[in-house]
Amino acid sequence: KGEDDHMNVIQVDTYEDLSRKAAEIIINKVKQNPAAKLGLATGSTPVGAYELMIEDHKRNGTSYEDIITVNLDEYVGLNADHPSSYHFFMDEQLFNSININKKNTHVPNGTAEDLKAECEKYEAMIDELGGLDLQLLGIGQNGHIGFNEPGTPFNSVTHVVDLTPNTRDVNSRFFTSIEEVPTKAITMGIASILKSKEI
Repeated sequence: KGEDDHMNVIQVDTYEDLSRKAAEIIINKVKQNPAAKLGLATGSTPVGAYELMIEDHKRNGTSYEDIITVNLDEYVGLNADHPSSYHFFMDEQLFNSININKKNTHVPNGTAEDLKAECEKYEAMIDELGGLDLQLLGIGQNGHIGFNEPGTPFNSVTHVVDLTPNTRDVNSRFFTSIEEVPTKAITMGIASILKSKEI
């Protein structure tokens, strides 16, 4: 994004090593800044890191009391307590096992009556926070980040997307059948993600 920006590539051999490294980076950020704003992701990629964050919280008491979290995306049409919603995923995989204030956790509302207004509200919230301190991303099989499919414009902000057949197929493992997989989602855009100080 700027002259000072650079990318560190850390090569690891296993998923466990990847999870350990990701958890270490997040935990260090939380310790350095107990009121950090973290961008979080769902799917199978971050699960191992979340498990290690929970373990560290229980063992070392790392506190999430003043941490604010903002999730990348949510399915359109699934309410927060639907077992396949990303709200539910985050509660199950992380939030219920650490001392985070649920009021400080943000996931798009997939059942909002006015989806356009929900997208605008979510983007405004990211701006009000001054961008996120650290954004965690998983990369989909076809290269998507959040639900931004390859070819999404780089200036895109939070928006509603039509999920591709490939993405719906891959995500059907989290549902009982492909028919149950929603056809749309709300996702932070590429520009929204790039507002983060670190990714």
